[in-house]
Amino acid sequence: MQFSTSNGLQLDTSALTPSSDSTHMYLTLTPAMLGTDASLAANHTFSYDLFFQNVPSTASTQYQLKLTFAGDASVKEYTDGQGTLLPNDNSVYRDTFYLGMVNADILQQQGITGLGVTVAVIDTGLRADPEWSIQYLAQGGNRIKAFYNAIDDTLIDTAVFDLNDAEQGSLLQDGHGHGTHISSIIARSLPEQDINTGEFTGAYNGIAPNVNLVSVKALDSNGQGTYANVIRGIDFVIANKDLYNIRVLNMSLSAGVQSHYWDDFLNQAVMRAWQAGIVVVASAGNSGPDAMTIGVPGNVPYVVTVGAVSDNYSVTNNSDDFLATFSAAGPTYEGFVKPELVAPGGHILGYMPPGAFIPGNYPNFSDGQGWFMMSGTSQAAAVVSGVVALVLEQDPTLTPDEVKCRLISAGNPVLNAQGELAVSVFQQGSGLIDAYEAVYSSATACANQGLDIDADLAGTSHFGGRANQDANGNYYIDGIEGSGYLWADGYLWADGYLWADGYLWADGYLWADGYLWADGYLWADGYLWVDGNIQASGSIQPNVWVGQE
Repeated sequence: MQFSTSNGLQLDTSALTPSSDSTHMYLTLTPAMLGTDASLAANHTFSYDLFFQNVPSTASTQYQLKLTFAGDASVKEYTDGQGTLLPNDNSVYRDTFYLGMVNADILQQQGITGLGVTVAVIDTGLRADPEWSIQYLAQGGNRIKAFYNAIDDTLIDTAVFDLNDAEQGSLLQDGHGHGTHISSIIARSLPEQDINTGEFTGAYNGIAPNVNLVSVKALDSNGQGTYANVIRGIDFVIANKDLYNIRVLNMSLSAGVQSHYWDDFLNQAVMRAWQAGIVVVASAGNSGPDAMTIGVPGNVPYVVTVGAVSDNYSVTNNSDDFLATFSAAGPTYEGFVKPELVAPGGHILGYMPPGAFIPGNYPNFSDGQGWFMMSGTSQAAAVVSGVVALVLEQDPTLTPDEVKCRLISAGNPVLNAQGELAVSVFQQGSGLIDAYEAVYSSATACANQGLDIDADLAGTSHFGGRANQDANGNYYIDGIEGSGYLWADGYLWADGYLWADGYLWADGYLWADGYLWADGYLWADGYLWVDGNIQASGSIQPNVWVGQE
């Protein structure tokens, strides 16, 4: 059994003492074991390699780590494979860490906060948080432009909506919790507080703390929804794009692929949003790690599809970051590389109403104050939606294709010691998004080249990507060394793998382009779907629950 490390210490078994029944071993941490510090700060990690003389049981449920915390002397329990416990310090001010992973905190300190940009979130709805930090901008004023319930086709226009009125405030609905968590990652305006000094850092809990929100409830309190309701929500967003200045649409939800992307009704609605000038950010899905697991609508070639990475609970050390094992991978059935990039999606802190469905089922990841820890490509997509808002604040003239190009150009892929891709392009796309680089990028014409969304929607032309498959069933892209779908040695790139700034892609970003679909293209003619497409009554839901990573 091995626990990950952030300080590189190797401890011997002399630190272990047997229990009275000689069936358990207890580890006592000493200042020497922890290095220069005599204690572990919240959200920091400690390593210990536990070696057995005899082969132990492989059942992780047989092992339990008990942690005693100084101060309240409370005993917490950690179950292997379920991540660290969420600290309860009775404070609303926390460091959410993912801002630093993507350099959004630097932009916030420069005053780039998403001001004037509206993000629509189609999900399970939205609930007020006690600090009103989801409802109000960091600079003050109501950020929620509208709350549309696509299930019963009702609209709350917040131009005449008093958020301080308890009765009206209750109209904001999210009995499930997922939509509120996603919205808080994008927009929450609580200031971050340094966990060691207690001082405010000049950054906020959300990626874009001055962004406006339009909340669209298309999924119910159990997290279930229909294609018809989601499409109705997309139609609302498109129809009200100019009224609310909606520039970004976050879709942290997924359904199984049952047709080519152009035959899927929900995908057609998503393509209409892109055509209307809205940047659509979709989660890759939590159905990984195998190839060709990207869900609907993440399989739409035009949109920005996002996979998830984890910082391995060591926020100051990026050499042990890893691709989340649940993160879905490409290529799509039509040969497109997906996801286009990855973002933090492991043990992400956000607001979730304590009485909602998710914390009721997973209480160990709630602190009882409204903070909830959750992993998924849904959370990663929310990070990128916030980054898109920062990009559009800096340059509101950008088209969706131009925004996608700047995001791709700002990706930092993970490389091995030889400077080659340590993880396939079908898993990481262009790599970990860098918000700072995306905002100040001048890249052009590096995404969706060769595609024609008007012809695609008209049904006169459809498109395929540049992925290929060799005789052994491996996927690859001509001209990109190491693009093959290989990860047999696991997901951790702790052996010296680092995120690379300014990585030079062979032949530019040709993998982000497409060309006219041909009958019998690649492997696609081997896939048959019932009735050739998905009916409007099809189901969709937030990405399935996964363990913390």
